[in-house]
Amino acid sequence: MRYHLKGVGPSGHVEALELEGYDEAGVLRQARERGYTVLSLRPRAGFALAWPLAQASFPLAAFTHDLLVLLEGGLPLVEAIQALAERERRGEVRALLEQLGGALREGQPLSAALKRFPRAFAPAYIATVQAAETTGDVGPALARYAAYQKQVDALRKRVVAASIYPALLLAAGGLVTLFLLLYVVPRFSAIFEERGTALPFFSALLQAWGGFVHGHGALAAGLLAAAAGAAAYALTRPAARAALEDALWRLPALGERLRVYQLARFYRTVGMLLQSGVPLVGALQLGAALLRPALRRRLDGAVRAIREGGPVAASLEAGRLTTPVAARLLAVGEKAGRMGDMMERAALFHDEEIARWVDWAMRLFEPLLMAAIGLAVGAIVVLMYMPIFELAGSLQ
Repeated sequence: MRYHLKGVGPSGHVEALELEGYDEAGVLRQARERGYTVLSLRPRAGFALAWPLAQASFPLAAFTHDLLVLLEGGLPLVEAIQALAERERRGEVRALLEQLGGALREGQPLSAALKRFPRAFAPAYIATVQAAETTGDVGPALARYAAYQKQVDALRKRVVAASIYPALLLAAGGLVTLFLLLYVVPRFSAIFEERGTALPFFSALLQAWGGFVHGHGALAAGLLAAAAGAAAYALTRPAARAALEDALWRLPALGERLRVYQLARFYRTVGMLLQSGVPLVGALQLGAALLRPALRRRLDGAVRAIREGGPVAASLEAGRLTTPVAARLLAVGEKAGRMGDMMERAALFHDEEIARWVDWAMRLFEPLLMAAIGLAVGAIVVLMYMPIFELAGSLQ
């Protein structure tokens, strides 16, 4: 992203210039390194800023894979980062990689350089690299993180793929319903108003809506657009998203699956960190970011019990942070000294369980959704034609 900057330059004069960077912190750092005292900084106006959620996304998985390939090919770390920066076409990503390479040339370790960009590199990623630097095996640590990210992405893709068809059905049904309510029903209502025909109660309600749209089309369209905009804006608010999440978690069947999904991600992250050399308590605290607040509070209690010398598996089970399968796997891993491996096995087991449940739920949900859409469209059509049927019957 490009930024407009105004500042006092090395010559002592106020200058205006444009800099490209991944975020404001990186641009400010660039400016100070060039000797500027920043007076003002604002992003350059563009289409990407029109949507409040549109932010630059650093391709962490691709970066890790490419860096690992170059390191295994024998390139030094600094040269590998520089090669990736020269290859990169996206300005903000190239600027980040150039700053990363500059920090490495100054003698900083890779983990310290990564900490300068918290939006691009997750705390678990930084902790993995930092633990690997103590043993000098950064390459294997990056390989473990790449495998971890690949497994996480695979589950996410399966869930998204299973949701595509229901989403298309819902969109098609919604468009058909809007077409009937905004175009067909108003024309029928105009016909019945001219004839002054007495209508059944629900048909009268539908025709009243049609009359309103027929007489105030712009207002009706504005109200629908405002409602859609308000719903979209509400989804960008943390409080609204938290309320929606709480409502989903309270659903009997879905809430338990969401809990297992979060625990599976937690197990996988902690297992990867343990195998990378991160201490147990530190790995648990880093994995806490993946849990919702209620589970995070339980984890805090489990961590306190572990620090006091309590067994890991029993402490997590007491905090209701395990499933029956995970509790047994973690107990075995704790006795054998393979906690990281057993964490990953528990995550793999539950990932497969969640994927099977999603497939089953979507197979059940799709016909139910089709039936609901058919009932909604059919009800509108029947209510429109019911007065005609009654009029035809009265003429016999």
